[in-house]
Amino acid sequence: MIQSIAAIPTIMRVIADTTGLRWVGVARVTPEQWTLCTVNDQLNFGLKPGDELEIASTFCDQVRRNNTGMVIDNVKTDAVYCTHAIPRDYGFESYFSLPVYRKDGSFFGTLCGLDPVPADLRAPKTLDTLKLFAELISTHIETEERLKETENDLKFERENSRLRERFIAILGHDVRTPLSAMLLGADLIGKLTSDEKIAAVSMKIKRSGLRIRGLIDDVTDFTRANASSALPLCLKPVDNLASDLEHVIGELAAAYPERSLQRNFTLTGALRCDPKRISQLLSNLIVNAIVHGFAHTDILVTASNQGSRLRIAVANRGKPVADETRQRMFMPFSRGAGTEQTDGLGLGLYIASEIAKSHAGSLRLESTGEYTEFIFEADCTT
Repeated sequence: MIQSIAAIPTIMRVIADTTGLRWVGVARVTPEQWTLCTVNDQLNFGLKPGDELEIASTFCDQVRRNNTGMVIDNVKTDAVYCTHAIPRDYGFESYFSLPVYRKDGSFFGTLCGLDPVPADLRAPKTLDTLKLFAELISTHIETEERLKETENDLKFERENSRLRERFIAILGHDVRTPLSAMLLGADLIGKLTSDEKIAAVSMKIKRSGLRIRGLIDDVTDFTRANASSALPLCLKPVDNLASDLEHVIGELAAAYPERSLQRNFTLTGALRCDPKRISQLLSNLIVNAIVHGFAHTDILVTASNQGSRLRIAVANRGKPVADETRQRMFMPFSRGAGTEQTDGLGLGLYIASEIAKSHAGSLRLESTGEYTEFIFEADCTT
């Protein structure tokens, strides 16, 4: 970790130049061990990063125990250390060792230096500079540890995200198979029976199935959008987009026969887009209009283009959208205020906005008087 901090070599070089000491190092110090982390060695002292010393044979152990630094200008004239074994064993006359701390205040190790000749280390400016560099190294250690923690957390979250996306994809695939059978069965029952009660039950089954399919699609897309910051698209030139949109309206008209879905399509030429995603966007906007609009009123769907500029809008009669609701309209898990329906996840408009972003387009809300309109626009150049 110490060697990965880019500023450390510069700090030690400046210390050597400032003090005249020809050996400066940073050591990790524990009650059991002294380990050299990095060094500026102009003496060919022989210690390399990773080398260890017996803790009792160093002054750094004293610094750790007393939690305070020590400085020796000249061993021979020092009243305390002139006869001490450590200076004699290592052959130095000048020496300093200052504590370095972790972000939680615990002792990490020392910034230390030595030289076979005396040096004026106790001079106030010199000592203040050494203390400042020790604090600076402590700050760098804190930053590096936080960075490592963040990287580890990010790696863990990415792995979780991949597992979550895989789980949801498998679940969605496994659920869609029996769901498709259920929808086909409901359609068949509705076509074969003349009994109104049975037909009504068939329609309820179909509507529930479509709602389940919508929930699966929304959760899958929400997971993908969060994992990759964008929904995957299959862009291609499309010259029959109106047909895809008609299919969406037809399906929802059958599922919600009590609502009137009016359309006005004037689409010409080829548009480069993902027709499935555009259909999904339209479906989400229509369902939103059904849920939040006034009952038994028309919902108007328009689609047009001017050259490559595509515009799709869904308008419904309803209460004006409050400013507070507008601010969170396209946020995930957000529902409009006052709605009694809670069978959705609140992802429909969020997914629609993500589809718009993926097409480098926009989705906006206009709400005036009794009318609310969602408008999607994008440049679909082929």
